[in-house]
Amino acid sequence: MARRSRSRGGLTRILLLSALVVAAWYAYGEIEGGGDGTTSSERVMIPKGASMLAAAESLAVHDVIGSPRLFRWYTAAAGRERTIKPGTYQFPSGAGYAYVLDALVTGRGIMRTVVIPEGFDLRDIAPVLAKALSVPEDSVRVAVTDTTWRRKLNVPAASLEGYLFPATYAFADGTTAREAVNAMIERFESVWKPEWDARVKAMAISRHDAITMASIVEKEARKPEERALISAVYWNRVKKGMLLQADPTVQYALPQHVDRVFYKDLDVESKYNTYKYVGLPPGPIASPGEASIAAALAPADVPYLFFVARADGGHEFRTTFAEHQQAIADIKRAKRQGTR
Repeated sequence: MARRSRSRGGLTRILLLSALVVAAWYAYGEIEGGGDGTTSSERVMIPKGASMLAAAESLAVHDVIGSPRLFRWYTAAAGRERTIKPGTYQFPSGAGYAYVLDALVTGRGIMRTVVIPEGFDLRDIAPVLAKALSVPEDSVRVAVTDTTWRRKLNVPAASLEGYLFPATYAFADGTTAREAVNAMIERFESVWKPEWDARVKAMAISRHDAITMASIVEKEARKPEERALISAVYWNRVKKGMLLQADPTVQYALPQHVDRVFYKDLDVESKYNTYKYVGLPPGPIASPGEASIAAALAPADVPYLFFVARADGGHEFRTTFAEHQQAIADIKRAKRQGTR
């Protein structure tokens, strides 16, 4: 009996020792990490004021770490459990605890958020993107002339103006201007709908024409419900061989941004000056959003050829020049009277 008890005791010790070895090996693997680091895990958002417990659980949910408890023990032992920085992080695959903790404490790996509003042109986008990525503006300007993308998108213009889709982006530390521009164009490609190809074909235009018109609509429209009407006016003028006379194209042609176009500005020599040259300008004048692209490809079925802005941001649409002049007079009178 004594011998059997000693055998059982020895087996228990062996099993316990084995369990400890396995646990130690697991802990070592967790802390040291593994993998080749060539791919990235999902992004992890650490809210402002989040505790290490909340951070650890979020990291575990996104498979950055395996054990929230072990990670908390590790951070406590390092004395850094109360010094994490909030933000959206992206960690390389197989990141060890030391890497993850250092990133959380120093903010290394926080994604750079960039907001590109609808209607921004490259003069707006370049400084915003450069500042967010901590790169020279010139690197952005070079990236937007990429010949590979221009060839793939069949862009006859000298840059990718209009194809950097307006949206909110999150770029990791170290993202280059070219990588950011690639991401923005890929977003454009993902937004472009297959049925729009059919519309382009039905309208006997190119996609470049569509984006060019969409950019003008984007700059003109202040009320969403007017996009299709504005699109109709300009397409009607194109069909009749009339000058578009679109103020935003003149603003784009000028060397510097102006909030309002004056008569002297209409003399600027540029193919983008639609007061001088018939038809669409050579390319987009800004980055249009999805709604403006849709409007460019589905103009309202109306005969309007003119529109004039009201004080509230909306427009009055007319078919004849005489009606247009009367609308202008009515708006000026209403403005004087303070009724509109």
